[in-house]
Amino acid sequence: RRSLQPLRFGQRLWVCPEGRACPDAAGISLTLEPGLAFGTGTHPTTAMCLAWLDGQPLGNSRVLDYGCGSGILAIAALILGARSAMAVDIGLQALTATRANAARNHCAERLTTGLPAELLPACAQETFEIIVANILSGPLVQLAPRLRRFARPATRVALSGILVDQAPEVIAAFGPWARLAVTADQGGWVLLAGTVTS
Repeated sequence: RRSLQPLRFGQRLWVCPEGRACPDAAGISLTLEPGLAFGTGTHPTTAMCLAWLDGQPLGNSRVLDYGCGSGILAIAALILGARSAMAVDIGLQALTATRANAARNHCAERLTTGLPAELLPACAQETFEIIVANILSGPLVQLAPRLRRFARPATRVALSGILVDQAPEVIAAFGPWARLAVTADQGGWVLLAGTVTS
């Protein structure tokens, strides 16, 4: 906690530890209390997802953050202009941290959180304009058919938690319904991003 400094992602987005002011008066600041749930922005996979979100037109969009950890990606999308977000995780501690961080950033009323078994059946008919998942390549490959249910043509997808040599397998798993490519790499990790094609 003592070592964390405000960090910028993309052009506008800053992640600032609680109690630290954003160094850019024109920036958009996300306040985060470092806790036990994964996701402070310091890991390359999170950093690439945050920078990707900063570069997206998010106005009036609905966002699905699958494997939300601390909720940093869903919350970033909301403070960058998304209309609403759904944050899903298999860990109760992650969901607790996500709710606390959403309240800290004054966007809790636009965020839905829950376990996959709770949220996804109830939302089976819903689709999202943005899908982000920062997990690991194995779970991403397994999740590809499930995530397809929440996409529609032109939905934008960003995936990370993927090592360079794992990218082809993940691209192939999503290939039947999304055109993805490596759009960023950092420290041996890559970000796959693209759009839904069918």
